[in-house]
Amino acid sequence: MDGLISVIVTTYNWVPALDAVLRALARQGDRNFDVVIADDGSRPDTAALVADWATRAPFALTHVFQEDRGFRAARARNRAIMASRGTYCIFLDGDCIARPNFVAAHRRLAEAGWFVAGNRTLVSQQLTERALRDGADLGGWRFGDLVAQRRARAINRIVPMITLPLGPLRKRMPRRWEGVRSANLAVWRADLDRVDGFDAAFDGWGREDSDLVVRLIRAGVFRKDGRFATGVLHLWHKEVDRSRLPDNDKLFNAALASDRILAQHGMAALSGGSA
Repeated sequence: MDGLISVIVTTYNWVPALDAVLRALARQGDRNFDVVIADDGSRPDTAALVADWATRAPFALTHVFQEDRGFRAARARNRAIMASRGTYCIFLDGDCIARPNFVAAHRRLAEAGWFVAGNRTLVSQQLTERALRDGADLGGWRFGDLVAQRRARAINRIVPMITLPLGPLRKRMPRRWEGVRSANLAVWRADLDRVDGFDAAFDGWGREDSDLVVRLIRAGVFRKDGRFATGVLHLWHKEVDRSRLPDNDKLFNAALASDRILAQHGMAALSGGSA
């Protein structure tokens, strides 16, 4: 695809990590993209960082903010989708560092009727803290650097960072929703509109990305494997509050048992400007 891509970055109160994510995006070889920050209620220092980046980034940068009312990532992403300008959206978490070919790899894999599910390598606490303190360019690591970090147990695996031309094997699991994470996920904007985006009925951490993928598949948009092409480095952080997960599991199981395609509380619910 040749059009503009929108990279939607979800963030909440972690300025050093967001700064590292934006640095990695600024080093992309493919420059035909904009960035929309989906801010789930961060303190003013996040807005200050984004404003500073907006003056010098090699891409257009938009900050979409909502009040802090707990973990509402689905709603934040929907707001960012609505503010995006691209015909193709790449979702990236604000603690995931992209390599310089990240946007180009997603562009190469983009295909009508398919979404692309990427993967990640986990970075240790020690390496995360050191990299953020020193401003290290994790996304620019070469294979030898990755091997050294794996031997030092500073990352959990190398495989997501390897590039392989899988060809038709990328379509071997078209209806498999399991394992897809919105930390690294690419979807056509038209397909997001078709299912009305993420479902903000998922309040608190968990299952909102699985729900989106299930509804996309029901709508005739299938899974394409982005492994060995689009891997990112996921910075260490403390586990988020998962107290709402049992409720979200029930909601997701009900969605699985249904034939619903549209979100219950999707982008259409935001058209009236509700918080």
